Order: sequence, then structure tokens, then C-alpha cells
Amino acid sequence: MSSRRTGPTIAPASVMTLAVLVGASIAALALPLAPARAAGPYAWRESPVPPGETLQARIAPPPGFRRVSVPEGSFAAWLRGLPLLPAGAKVHLFDGRLKARQDVHVAVINIDTGKRDLQQCADAVMRLRAEYLYAAGRRDEIGFDYTGGAKGARHVPFSRWAKGWRPIPTRRGVRWRKRGRADAGYASFRRYLVQVFAYAGTYSLARELRPVPVDDMRIGDVFIEGGFPGHAVLVADMVENPSTGERRFLLVQSFMPAQQMHVLRNPGDGQASPWYRLPRGMPLITPEWVFPAGSLKRFP
Repeated sequence: MSSRRTGPTIAPASVMTLAVLVGASIAALALPLAPARAAGPYAWRESPVPPGETLQARIAPPPGFRRVSVPEGSFAAWLRGLPLLPAGAKVHLFDGRLKARQDVHVAVINIDTGKRDLQQCADAVMRLRAEYLYAAGRRDEIGFDYTGGAKGARHVPFSRWAKGWRPIPTRRGVRWRKRGRADAGYASFRRYLVQVFAYAGTYSLARELRPVPVDDMRIGDVFIEGGFPGHAVLVADMVENPSTGERRFLLVQSFMPAQQMHVLRNPGDGQASPWYRLPRGMPLITPEWVFPAGSLKRFP
């Protein structure tokens, strides 16, 4: 299986010297970002999403199934509206090269990847969750734990970043320093996410999320195996057969190296369908990772 680091190509904060941590923290803040102007609920775009280019419009339910009902304005509804690149698009890495495997996806999400090897699997999950909360005006709910440090001392909320404070990772957790003016704008939000991607990953995200049984799966849940390596995929949509009650779901991932987010094929379906059946017995087999029992989790 492919390896997967959590965060940048540095060791976890718990085993690094303070000098290296501070230096990497400053470097992360200087990472370039793709230009973006807020455009409705998908703020990285310069124009609204055409109706026919969304995940919901392009990926039809299997015969006999229909999409489950979700509340308007919810994370689930937002995920269904994600913009897709044109049909047949290939997956590119953060540096523009093609991903070695082009047989694992059915569609590519039209969202930037960044210029550094940071927005990998857990990072993509955090990016989508944070983008939704930012667009929904729930910015005080945006926050993630760093990998290193004691419980209660490693949480990094956007609300504090937006007031001009900057987190400095230490062995014990996060130390804050006032370094800038207050700024809750989108560009500042993206700089915050770059910092999070540098110091969080599958290990830290798996600690934050709470386990849920597979039978209680919802759109927005995460299959995650935290570790070094680890992996995470996001449940991006669900459908149901009204006659039998059977449910199926879509998965979105990034991977290592950082790459465009994409909707996964189901390797267990001979027709290469993107729709997965509920893995009641586990494990969940995806094209590039096998998730053991107990891997389904949910944002608090």
C-alpha cells in the first residue's frame, strides 16, 4: 500500500526541537496560495458553479436508488454542490505532474491543491469541512488539533488566528504569539489552513472525530485510519433504494503526494461504479487503502 505522512515532510511535533518547529512554522506561513475571490458557497472560485457541473448533477444514483433527503444549507447539501472538472479529467499532483494511477477515480473536484506537498488525505477532509463552515458563516466553529502536544493544548481555532495571533508548535502543545493585525478574510483563512495542513494529519484528525456505527452513516462522515502512514476518505453523498432500504455512498479523497481531490471508483464493482455498499462486515476496500472495522467517524 502507499505510504502516507501526516502533515509536511517533517517528524511529528512531539519529537522535534523547538527551533525546527518555529522555523517550519514561519516557512508554512510563507507558502503561496492560488488566487481566489469569494463566489457564493465555494469561495475558492472566481465564478458561481454552473448547475450541470456539480457532483449531484454529474453522478447519477444507481438504477432503483434515489438520493437521501438532506437539510438545505447543511454540509451534506454543500458537498453535493461541489464543482467538478470536465468529464474525463485526469488527477494531477500539486506540482502539475500526472498521478501515476489514473484508474481510481470517476471525477475530479474543481478545487485548487496548493503549490506544496501539503493538501493530502486528512488535509483534504479538513479543507472541505472548513470551507463549508467559512461559507456558512460558522467561522467560530473552524478549528483543528495539531499532531503534537498535550490534550487541550494542541487545538488551533481560526477565530484566534483571525485576531492576529499565530500558533507556534512546541513539545507540550501550541504557544500563541500576536504577530499581525486582525483579519478574518478569505486570504487569511487560506493561510490558516496551510498552517493546519503543516502540523495536522490523519493521526490528529482521528483523535478529534468520534466513532459512529456504519449503520448510522451520514454524508460528511469520514473513514479514517490515523497513523504514520494513515489515510482518510470523506463520505460525499448517499443514496437509498426505497423498496429495499439499501443505502450506498460516494467517497472523495486526496492522497500522497498532495493531489487533486477526486471521487473514487468502487474496486469491488465490476462496472467500475463510484457507489459503495455499506461495509457491514468490514473492511472497507478502496482503490488505495483498506479501512478496518471501527474506521467510520464524525465531526463533533
